Amino acid sequence: MAAAGSGATAGHENWSSRSAFILAAVGSAVGLGNMWRFPAEAGENGGGAFVLFYVFCVLLIGLPVLLSEVLIGRHGQASAPDSVQKVAQDSGASKGWSVIGSLGVFAAFLILSFYCVVGGWVVYYIGVFLGDLFQTGLTGGAFEGRAAEDIESLLPGLFGNGMLMIGLNMGFLAATIFFVARGVSSGIEWVAVYLMPLFFLLFLGITVYGAFTGNFSEAVTYLFTFDFSKLTGEVMLAAVGQAFFSLSLGVAGMITYGSYASRNTNLGATSGIIAGADTAVALLAGLAIFPIVFAAGLSASVGPGLMFQSLPIAFQAMPFGSLIGLAFFIMVFFAALTSSVSLLEAPVAFVKDRFKMSRMTATIIVGLGAAVLGVLSSLSFNDMADFRPLAFIPLFAEANFFDALDGVTAKLFMPIGAILTCIFVGWVADAKLIDDENGLDGVLHQTWRALVRYVCPIILAVILFFGIFG
Repeated sequence: MAAAGSGATAGHENWSSRSAFILAAVGSAVGLGNMWRFPAEAGENGGGAFVLFYVFCVLLIGLPVLLSEVLIGRHGQASAPDSVQKVAQDSGASKGWSVIGSLGVFAAFLILSFYCVVGGWVVYYIGVFLGDLFQTGLTGGAFEGRAAEDIESLLPGLFGNGMLMIGLNMGFLAATIFFVARGVSSGIEWVAVYLMPLFFLLFLGITVYGAFTGNFSEAVTYLFTFDFSKLTGEVMLAAVGQAFFSLSLGVAGMITYGSYASRNTNLGATSGIIAGADTAVALLAGLAIFPIVFAAGLSASVGPGLMFQSLPIAFQAMPFGSLIGLAFFIMVFFAALTSSVSLLEAPVAFVKDRFKMSRMTATIIVGLGAAVLGVLSSLSFNDMADFRPLAFIPLFAEANFFDALDGVTAKLFMPIGAILTCIFVGWVADAKLIDDENGLDGVLHQTWRALVRYVCPIILAVILFFGIFG
């Protein structure tokens, strides 16, 4: 284990370096939200207008909340609830504010259980493209001789196979458990230090491939032509939500990762790098996917099916289609795994600290709980498709088990947790304590404090309101 940074709690694990912290935090933020949700949201919401407002919201909301979370963790040097409690105690405030961390830990646990189901879909497509590569060879397009409808039906076919869905989910969850059980330096940090550079290498390669073989100019025009007539209230709300969810805020992960940061890490600059890298990946995802989709004459506005249905069809007409398709889904797998590791680490750190367990025991207990919920989420696409667990709540009355977990965490837990974090950091925590932790000064510090105290809570409250009543 790496040596603890100055001021770290005795026995508390720490990152070996600032670069390891940055890579791990970027890995936490960069996941299916960037690779799957961002292109789908951009496609459904008119392209450039959505993208411009999304970048604006990252600066206005995402970055201030991100810095607030990591500074809580760095000061507390413990699990998310205990870190919030320490900041509260050192500020002369109620221990009850630890509910912020507890809510985030619970949200992370619920998200992990269905996130690994989607991770299983990625594993499935890796297998599909690997098998196709052996059949068609390196140079040909993917799925030669197969109709587009046949390729598009792969995902519904997977959904209809409950046992395969469960097996893929368990395999992805097992990989997540393996790395978290190994600890911060030997497991979580290893994933970040080795997989994130491989991710970026594959990502840039596929983006260059799309630029030369796809319709790159149309993709650039689509993503960066700012038609303000398309900037409706619905588009703005979607952009705010994407900016917030893309950075994995409100789920205790950044508090937990911040707790492993040493005292000599400048959190302001580090948070800026994390938010910038996450935003760059989202934009590059659009530049990697849309040229290929447009070159095949497919629509950008198909929503969540863009990556799992439209893109495989598009690879059929591309040179080296099977190879590039395989590389693409391996890249997505790396991004999904680094994020799932973060989602598991938050509840594991809590269980380990609160109940004085070994990391291995805590990881197995939390992992088994996520596995049970994951089975129910997997079956909600087939054998339990008609089961409505929250039918007594009008907002979620029609949601199956998978959608109910997604809806409760995205519409309630995450925005409520972020609002409470802003109120806590902006109004409750001791100002000098916050000033000592945030790594900002002058105009940047004043701007950040104004955003956290006034702007972020109001906008997040709007997201919460429309999530419930919109």
